[in-house]
Amino acid sequence: MNSWPTCLGLSVSTEYEETQQMTNLIELEIRDRRPFADGHAFGDAGSYERISGRAHFRVDPKSPAQSGVFDIDKAPTDDDGLVAFSGDFMIFRPVNPEKGNRRLFYDFGNRACLRSLHYFNDAPATNDPQTLADAGNGHLFRKGYTVLWSAWQGDILPGNDRCLLDLPVGTDNGKPLTGNIRQEFWVPMPGITVRPLSGWTNTRSHPTVSLDTRKAQLTMRRYPDSERIEIPYTDWQFARTEGSGANSMDEMAVVPSDTNIYLPGEFQLGWIYELIYIARDPLVLGLGYVAVRDLVSFLRYGDKDNAGNDLTGPIDKCYGWGRSQTGRVIRDYVYRGFNEDADGRKVFDGVMPHVSGGGLMWLQHRFAILTASAGQGFMEHDIYADRFPFSYAVTTDHLTDKTDAILKRPDTDPLVMHTQTSSEYWDRRGSLVHTDTRGNDLPQPDNVRIYSWASTCHISNPLMGQATRLFPEFNYLNNVYSTPFFRGLLEAMDRWATDGTAPPDSCIPSRENGTLVTFEEWKKQFPKIPGQALPSVGPSDLPLYDFGPEADHGLITEQPPMVIDKTGYTILVPAVDVDGNENCGLRPAMVEAPLGTFTAWNMRPRGFGSGFPIGIMGSYIPFPDYSEERIYTDDSRLSVLERYGTPEGYVEAVREAARKLVNDGIMLEEDAERVVAMAANWGRPRHDVRL
Repeated sequence: MNSWPTCLGLSVSTEYEETQQMTNLIELEIRDRRPFADGHAFGDAGSYERISGRAHFRVDPKSPAQSGVFDIDKAPTDDDGLVAFSGDFMIFRPVNPEKGNRRLFYDFGNRACLRSLHYFNDAPATNDPQTLADAGNGHLFRKGYTVLWSAWQGDILPGNDRCLLDLPVGTDNGKPLTGNIRQEFWVPMPGITVRPLSGWTNTRSHPTVSLDTRKAQLTMRRYPDSERIEIPYTDWQFARTEGSGANSMDEMAVVPSDTNIYLPGEFQLGWIYELIYIARDPLVLGLGYVAVRDLVSFLRYGDKDNAGNDLTGPIDKCYGWGRSQTGRVIRDYVYRGFNEDADGRKVFDGVMPHVSGGGLMWLQHRFAILTASAGQGFMEHDIYADRFPFSYAVTTDHLTDKTDAILKRPDTDPLVMHTQTSSEYWDRRGSLVHTDTRGNDLPQPDNVRIYSWASTCHISNPLMGQATRLFPEFNYLNNVYSTPFFRGLLEAMDRWATDGTAPPDSCIPSRENGTLVTFEEWKKQFPKIPGQALPSVGPSDLPLYDFGPEADHGLITEQPPMVIDKTGYTILVPAVDVDGNENCGLRPAMVEAPLGTFTAWNMRPRGFGSGFPIGIMGSYIPFPDYSEERIYTDDSRLSVLERYGTPEGYVEAVREAARKLVNDGIMLEEDAERVVAMAANWGRPRHDVRL
């Protein structure tokens, strides 16, 4: 390992109140610098190096630049009156910056993990990429991008080489801040007796003020809206266990813990547990947005000595990308004005939030758990994520008469490419991204494009191999290969930001053309498939919750929130064709030339909320292979042989679908060749065709 203990620094001056001038400070500590992929040359961009280190920040809590950080007035300050914090970063840059494309690609890092190489390069998922295999197909590197990954999530714990951000604990003039919070738990396997209070082993828990369980409440319920059954305070503890208790030489101990819950009788599979307790010591989580803003701005603009360019080379354009959790982060980051740096400059020229649905983030909540999933149908049902404003366009919430939009700062708002799969319509209220709250089509600003990826699902692992099931009762998991869209749309974004070349128009289902429908309309469209259960709960049946006036000021209410109105907002889903595949949006080649029905949902097995769909997994339901099978199983869908005749006929259908995507500016030529090659022998191993 080669190491350079180098530090680069920057001062950003910010004027306020006409007479005062304070400073944001950033110092970059380089801890490791090494060749990436053994010096492999990535096309014209040449070889890359990997630089990792620590960014040290000091910011003025009274400056307007930090006015959007909730509880910053509760953070401790140093002798200069500044708030200090620090976080990890990693940079991949061409060894010769002149061979790069002068573009910075920022990965927001889902739950502190590097995701961009996995999804843009079809690379293995890893937080410690070093080898040529870790570069995947090398797309971002062959194009000359400088790739930056850094910490924004302050409550993540060490492990798996995650990117960590150390934030100050907020206090009330030196005294602990406390508050009532609620947390849900569930378990994926039997025999579990201990859970962290955060609900996630990789995430910091807010400690309980008291170990006395009489001052807290633990309940369990079968379904999200089932009656809560209280567990007596004598039957559980704030504690953890040590030792396995497997034999007399290794006895188990129960140790009091202010960050864990212990249930001796074990957590039961399929049940939702809810804990309400008094917590203390919240982090000033909103500084995560400052960490992104100030680091990217420093590397883009540098100071008068251009120090930032020593790490990245000259940067002309910056693009930010995040998926799921960090797709919501991007939307919230822009909504709250953090795309303007401390000197009033635009930070990102373009942003690409993926699979965020209609959600925002909750860094404005004092006791937030940032890892938590965003208000899904069954688990973590009550999380305050999908909330107005849902759209980038100005619209009015008909329930509250509030008018707002995610984009409302024309001078610093970025170009936006919002992409979402079918899962977000079913599980994350994705239709509200491009409709008003009554379900009417909502035109978007000129600097926004929205693309719906038809019949794909939230996770969409680019390296998925043989068709698999999560449980024996499950359908095969949705395995549509959709990552070529990332690469094609990034090139379109770059042209858009560079010379104003407009990207393809938004491609989404709509009310006007009948491709955006109600759940009841969808059920009438879905084909007859033998033995296939359909969801009994649609997205319109999922409650939207009101946490009261305190919610947007950082406090979560003690008791479960009140339902605003189960049908208050109109939530819609994409229409489907006779095969059950969506007939609108961007259709990947595997959907345009299908070998099965690809859905956004997979049905929960008995004992795990049966009747409720799992929205982020999705299904692959193979077509009958031949006509006799279709007839004897009473399947309404044509068989594989009736559609394509031969393996070569299937390949030709995929080739035609890929050619159309290239001609429409959605997919690159190199990816058309990939998907055609993948279609050989009926697309094995992704497909299960048995002839």
